[in-house]
Parts: sequence; structure tokens; C-alpha cells
Amino acid sequence: MPKSSPHSKNNILASFGTALRATRKRLGVSQEELALKCGIDRAYMGAIERGEQNPGLLHIYKIATALGVKIENLMAAANL
Repeated sequence: MPKSSPHSKNNILASFGTALRATRKRLGVSQEELALKCGIDRAYMGAIERGEQNPGLLHIYKIATALGVKIENLMAAANL
């Protein structure tokens, strides 16, 4: 049985991850491409999108910058 993340049931992280994935796809950026642009491991990026990881502010900034969007737009898309 796979080990569960301590964050796997957190609605805030799930909402952020869903908004991130939707924004990334809307912009036509692959998960791997985004991870490379951010200097973040692709598996970690996937875990962020699934709401399994709690990214810090620096990672959120790198992600938003790589996507060419403002952090507040990602947060608003997640209803945060």
C-alpha cells in the first residue's frame, strides 16, 4: 500500500493544486516543462497538483513566474 502524504486530505492544498493544474493546462504547459522552468522535481510538481505537498512561498513564486501569472491569480483561481 502506498504511503499517504500528511497533506493528502487538506482541502486548501487540493484547491491550490487543482487551480495550478487548470492554469498550466490552459496555458499549454506540460507538467514536466513547468517543473524544469521552476527548478522543481517533476514528481514534486505532480504532488503539489494533487494536493499532497504544501509548497512554500518561494516555490509558489517560481511557479507563478514560470507560468507568467501573478500569485494572487493562482490563489483566486483556487478560491483562497
